[in-house]
Amino acid sequence: MVRILRLSEMTSEELASIKRRAELDIEQALAVAKEVIDEIRADGDQGVIKYVRKFDFPGATTENLKVTEAEFAVAREQVEPEIKAAIEQAYRNIKEVHERQMPEEVQLAEIDGGVFAGEKVTPIASAGLYVPRGKGSFPSVMLMLSVPAVVAGVERIVVCTPPDKNGTVEPASLVAAELAGVKDVYKLGGIQAIAGMAIGTDTVPKVDKITGPCNVYGSAAKRLLYGTVDVGLPAGPSESIILTDETTDPRIAALDLLVEAEHGPDSAGLLVTHSEDLAKAASKHADDYMQQLPEWRKNFCQKGLSSYGGIILTSSLEESIDFLNDYAPEHLEVLVQDPLSVLGKIKNAGEILLGPYTPIPTANYCIGVNAILPTGGFARSYSAVSVYDFLKRTGIGYLTKEGFDRLGHTAQTLAEHEDFPAHAMAIRERKNLLP
Repeated sequence: MVRILRLSEMTSEELASIKRRAELDIEQALAVAKEVIDEIRADGDQGVIKYVRKFDFPGATTENLKVTEAEFAVAREQVEPEIKAAIEQAYRNIKEVHERQMPEEVQLAEIDGGVFAGEKVTPIASAGLYVPRGKGSFPSVMLMLSVPAVVAGVERIVVCTPPDKNGTVEPASLVAAELAGVKDVYKLGGIQAIAGMAIGTDTVPKVDKITGPCNVYGSAAKRLLYGTVDVGLPAGPSESIILTDETTDPRIAALDLLVEAEHGPDSAGLLVTHSEDLAKAASKHADDYMQQLPEWRKNFCQKGLSSYGGIILTSSLEESIDFLNDYAPEHLEVLVQDPLSVLGKIKNAGEILLGPYTPIPTANYCIGVNAILPTGGFARSYSAVSVYDFLKRTGIGYLTKEGFDRLGHTAQTLAEHEDFPAHAMAIRERKNLLP
């Protein structure tokens, strides 16, 4: 049965292990990432192809690294109509949500007499999107990354995604990319994908920003390449908290506990409750539901729930909320009696899903809110992927003569106080040079 950990009785080491989760456990991956990055930096395409052949597909060449139009056409034929329809519905909702996020291109307001201030919003020139494959296929991730980049107006969008051993990209992901309006898709994954987009080679374009969820090796590569490229939000192994009380159906809680746990052995699924009866019942139901999973997914759940996950038993709903705010989960599902009553108390979560009709899979795929979320506790300071990840803001100022007369003395006074004589002179002499 899924372990139950009483918060008040947990040792500092147990609590630290739960909070640390796999995302922060990447020290051993840094050496591997450094070796690959250094080789790609030195050898360009030769280095990329070496590691694509080693980790992705043996027949990789610079000529077949990019997905061709013919491969897109084959993918369209291979994907079943039901899957296409699901992708299309998800796309419509995701696009609608992200179009609503778009700010005005120019905002300029008169904040005082003759003093105008605001900002101009411009898309970044290029973006690299990393779509994982590994243990499954992720057309949903392709949509969650591609749609906001396209809506934001990014001129060049580059996608890297691991192929199979035959050099084939997962067909549904290609259908999703094409639907979103993205055609530059490259067949490489992991460290070599992140390094290729960050450094740039003759074949793999260099980009201004990289975003997308990675395993520990991809996360290590991002850490080492910070400063070479904007590496976006920390998006590593999946994690969730299911917040419950005595009114929660333990079967629903158990089902949802397994959602993130089945992603992989480094994923973290936590159920947090102050109800001991609920904890015991949910533990039993989770074990029963786990037996219905394929063996490999069951193994993922068992390992994750015994290392980074499980059930946390607190003394009160308030203590549960304090714990989750400290943990700052990627996904938070609120299954208490009145979800809206606690919404204002939740400060740190990548996303908040309210009530029993809003399980994590609906947000992962088709509600429209973005499911690429900060992990590893970074929900304290990072947000979900959105159009804002692909936009930059530039401040705009404009003074009329009236505005300059109003502010000139203030600017000159502060310049002199900070000992910048050229600053002060630019104000003082301007008064004599302009009418």
